[in-house]
Amino acid sequence: MVDVSGNMEDPKLLSKDERQEFMSMFPDLVRDLVEQPEMRDMEETNQWLIRVLQYNVPHGKRNRGLATALAYRHMVSELTEENVRLSYVLGWCVEILQAYFLVADDIMDDSETRRGRLCWYKVDNLGPAAFNDALLLESAIYELLKKHFRDKECYVEILEIFHDINYRTIYGQSLDTRTGLERKMETYTMDRYSGIVKYKTSFYSFYAPVRLAMAMAGITDPELIRQVETITLEMGHLFQVQDDYLDCFGDARVTGKVGTDIQDCKCSWLFVIAMQNASAKQKEYLKENYGINEAEKIDRVKNLYVELELQNIYNLYEEKTYTMICNHIQQMSPKLPKQLFVDMLLKIYRRRS
Repeated sequence: MVDVSGNMEDPKLLSKDERQEFMSMFPDLVRDLVEQPEMRDMEETNQWLIRVLQYNVPHGKRNRGLATALAYRHMVSELTEENVRLSYVLGWCVEILQAYFLVADDIMDDSETRRGRLCWYKVDNLGPAAFNDALLLESAIYELLKKHFRDKECYVEILEIFHDINYRTIYGQSLDTRTGLERKMETYTMDRYSGIVKYKTSFYSFYAPVRLAMAMAGITDPELIRQVETITLEMGHLFQVQDDYLDCFGDARVTGKVGTDIQDCKCSWLFVIAMQNASAKQKEYLKENYGINEAEKIDRVKNLYVELELQNIYNLYEEKTYTMICNHIQQMSPKLPKQLFVDMLLKIYRRRS
């Protein structure tokens, strides 16, 4: 792998000790939530919240939370023990935000597994009732922010960022869900796909960690914020294309989830590219078999993807996009920590899970 300077380099992420520090904070935050004086008469629900948090939050790769803490380290010239701790709290709030989105998303997509385990709504046959647990997770974010940031100058800005990211992500989820339900495959264009990805994935996965770190560090320059938004949305688009590819061609033992995009009739990158490259006959064949939860039809779609050489097209796309983002990082303001964005990009480059 190469960095923007052309040198062989691995991403400079948090050290093992720092990651362990980050992990060790999670039980403390759970206690913060269930030991609130005003909620002590809700012991049964407190115990349920503990279970919801422990099952859904800490078992992923924690990339978004760790990226938040890493970004803060890059944004300030002097670290204090207190502010490092607060950056970890902020990182866990981003992880809880993701868990809230995933619990709801899995219900809507009728998914089977997440992170190598049953989706939460499948546990003990919870079903649609698990959607309230998604709301529990969302509310937990604002309780933690109130407890740890209420007396900080950045509190209001951080709240606004979380609300804004939540709002944008729900917009993206709405478009994604309606697209799959309507099944009007003639509308599955790259423009629609890009809109879904931008709002459903990119803002909360890549923009939010850096933007929150900037707020905590007191960086408010609109031009710097604009540059960060541009580069992180580009990374988010690449990340979602990778996800779509792995949904079809990835190893579930590595990815931790069984792909369902084909049977769910998703407006995925693979489908859009297939329609762009297919003959008229192949397009009709794809439409006849796409969006149907039957093993034979799913295999037909996958075989057509192979016939259209989508694996090669994907590999070329990933290399081209990686180079483009590297070039954009070079052009960023010197006031921004370019190495942070190099590290974030290298973390996802050629990923397989």
